[in-house]
Order: sequence, then structure tokens, then C-alpha cells
Amino acid sequence: MITGKNYIGNKLSGKGTIVHKTINPKLNIENATAFIEATDNEIDEAVQLAWEAFKIYRKVSGKKRATFLNAIADGILALDQKLIDIFTAESGLPEGRAIGERGRTVFQLRSFAELISKEDWRENTIDKAEPNREPLPKEDLRKTLIPLGPVVVFGASNFPLAYSTAGGDTASALAAGCPVIVKAHEMHSGTSELVASAIIKAAEKTGMPNGVFSNLVGRGKIVGTALANHPKVKAVGFTGSIAGGRALFNLASQRKEPIPVFAEMGSINPVVITPAAIANRYEEIASTYASSITLGTGQFCTNPGLILTIDSNETQDFIKDLAEKTIAIDPQCMLHPNIKSGFNKNSSSITAQSGVETVAKIQGKLKDNYAASQIASVSGTEFLNNPKTHQEVFGPFSLVVKCKDEEELIEIINGLEGQLTGTIIAEEEEYSNLEEIIDTLENRVGRIIFNGVPTGVEVCPSMQHGGPYPASTDSRFTAVGTNSIKRWVRPISYQSFPNALLPKALKNI
Repeated sequence: MITGKNYIGNKLSGKGTIVHKTINPKLNIENATAFIEATDNEIDEAVQLAWEAFKIYRKVSGKKRATFLNAIADGILALDQKLIDIFTAESGLPEGRAIGERGRTVFQLRSFAELISKEDWRENTIDKAEPNREPLPKEDLRKTLIPLGPVVVFGASNFPLAYSTAGGDTASALAAGCPVIVKAHEMHSGTSELVASAIIKAAEKTGMPNGVFSNLVGRGKIVGTALANHPKVKAVGFTGSIAGGRALFNLASQRKEPIPVFAEMGSINPVVITPAAIANRYEEIASTYASSITLGTGQFCTNPGLILTIDSNETQDFIKDLAEKTIAIDPQCMLHPNIKSGFNKNSSSITAQSGVETVAKIQGKLKDNYAASQIASVSGTEFLNNPKTHQEVFGPFSLVVKCKDEEELIEIINGLEGQLTGTIIAEEEEYSNLEEIIDTLENRVGRIIFNGVPTGVEVCPSMQHGGPYPASTDSRFTAVGTNSIKRWVRPISYQSFPNALLPKALKNI
């Protein structure tokens, strides 16, 4: 039996007795490698190493940290087909997705490397002393951003690379000057270990301190709980379910020293389609959204799970066309048997509610772990009266709500929980009537899309990937793009400091 282990700092460790194997969801069998889960002592060792590394790493220049991040990117590319093969074996996702996600991971690392090569991102400010100011003299004050300390990152189930071991949370935390301990997602333990090996090699090659990165394996809540509770951990990054993110948030807030948890969680991503848009181009919209709903088997946090319309004959035609085009797309494999089970349970829960009609669903026996895409519909009144129809279905499912008028549509948006995205599909002649819809969405979402689809999250400074709770635990921050670095830093002011003792970026030139 091949045995996978934990990376604790710059060495491999496997002292535990509990093991697990990942699943190949396409074949519905276990993969060969057995992974040893981290013990309490190994968890403590990883955090202690990270704490010692922080004392050094926080003072490493931005240019040197940038070299480290670029070396990680190079190392991931050097893993070549070996990484692609284990990615697909553990996720059921196609090779093209693996290659694309690897490219995004590398791009994120290089983007943060470019950002920290200069000090502008720290938003340094200098207010020089005015000793002769009346009625009171002004002290010299200078402010910058400094890293929080060791960060725990939880790997995501639906993005084995881009939101996991070397994903956006890890890249941004390392860029900020924070050591990282990754809690590998148990569905992708092999992918995580392989990427971790590239990070460790990059750390050694670029002279980073031992403990700047560790990768720990563990199912369930034991390893994650121990990490979130450790007094030397100073922040947590998480992408996953509302239940998981909320549990971590509660743990962190109940500590003797509470710490921030930046969790990106659930979202049904409402899409508003106006009457004129449906009347003029419902077939085009149906084709676009059938593809978006089924993209990646619907396993995106930005999947369009709720479509809001005004009821009419054209709307009925649109719903029928959307349903037919959605189920015409070949069924695809889900990430894991547990995710397939959750999809079946949650979609069945919604379609069992009073007034909900299943418009179309892929019928017949499917391969193990393949999902039966479906479209359902409900009246606006029934949706307003039944919160059970508001839940997220993680998979290729969307609920179309037929509102009696715009007033009811606005009421529905106001009653939604916080969302990552909201979308408006409209015609130019309707622009003057969209202000209230836009204003209402602004209070509910982190990103508004116009005449597009919510699936697809660009990595750039203008991206906001977060939103009011429960889309995320802090709507002021993004989990994607270079601004996500601000989650792992805090401001500090220096008053009346001698120039010799100031950080380099705040010194008088």
C-alpha cells in the first residue's frame, strides 16, 4: 500500500494510525493511496513551526516573497501530467478543467508576486509633525499594513487547485507575510500532497524559513477544529458550506483571543430577467443559462440557482425552453458520492414543496455519481411564503420564480439572504426602469452582472467575491483578486518614531 503523509514544515511526517483513501467518482472506486491523518502532536508542531517562521517571514522583503511565489508557480507547472492525472482521479473532473484550474492557480501566484514586488499595496501614509501648529502641535504619524500571523487555509471540495493548497487564500496569505497551514480537503488529499511538495521545494530553493508552509490531512472536524482553536493561529480562510463556515466562525469567536474567519459559503445567485428580454430573446437566454446551470455539473459557488421573472405567456415559453435545453446537455460526474447524495436530497426537498413544479429532469438510470440536471418553477407567492424553497442546491439545478409583478419581484430580492452575485438580464429600452432592482440587489450581493452569467470569477483587482452573510462572513473583503491580501493584514501607526527605527517604506528618503 502506498502511503500519503503530512508535510510539517520542510519534512514529511506520518505518525498517526488513522488513514483514509480518496475516491475516483467516475469509476466509483477508492484510489490506491492511503493517507495518514495528522495527530494532535503533528498539528501542534506545524503551528509552532509556523509561529517561529512568522518572526522571520514577516520581515522578508516583498521582492523576496515574490520570488518565493513565482517559484511555487514554476514548481506546480513542473509537476506536469502527474498533477493532472491525480486531479482527475480524485475529482471526476475532465482533463481540460484540470489544466484550466492549474493555469488559474499559477496566474494567482504570479499576480500576487507582481503586487508585492512594490510596497504600494500596503497603503502607506505619512503625516509629518507640525510642532509649531496652533493651538496644539501635531505629532509625526505614519501608518502601514502588517501581517496577522499564521493562517489556516481549508481546501475546497469543488476546486482542488484554485481554491485549495496553493489557491487564492494560500497565495494571498503568503504574499502578505503570513505562514500558512493547509487543512487538505479529504476528497483531494493526493492532489494537495503533490502541490504541497512543490511549495516546500520552492521554500527551500528561495531560502524561506522552515514552517512557512505545512499541509495536514484529516477527515471530519478533528484536525480543522484543533487548528482553528490553536492560540498561535491568527486567521482562517475557508471555502465551502454554510454549516462548515459558520462552525469555524463560531469556534474562532469563542476563543480566548478571537480571530477572523474569512469564509466564502452558500449562494443561490439570483438572476432577474425582465419582460422585454424574455419577449425579445428568450431562446438565446435559455441556451446561455442551460450551459451556465450545468457548467462543471453545477458545482460552482456562483451557479445560477434562482431565476426571477414576471409571469406571462412568453415567460412560460422561456421556462419550457430552458428546461428542455438544460436536460439535453449530457449528464456529468459529480465530485464525490457525498456531493451527489447532497444534490439529490436538496433538489428533492425543493421539488417536494407545495406549488413547486418539476418542469424537466433527466430521466433514466445514470452512471454512479452522475447528476440528473433539472429545472423547477414556482409562483412568487409560494416562494415568499416558503423559506424551504430558498435553499442552495449544489449541482445542476435552478428554480424559476414566476412573479405576478415587479413589486413582488422586489419583495423577493429584499427577503433573500446575502448572495455572492446577482444578475440582471434586460433590454436597453428598460434601463430607466431598473434603478430599484439595482438598488435592491446592491444590498443583497457582492457582485452584480449585467446581461451575462454569474459563473466565471475573474482574478483581478476589481473582482468582489464575497457578499452579505451567509455568502461570506465579512462582506467588506473579497476571496478572489489581489485585494484579497487585505484579509491577512492589519493597520499599525508609528507616532514620533526616529527615522532609523521606522520600517523602510515609512522612512524619510
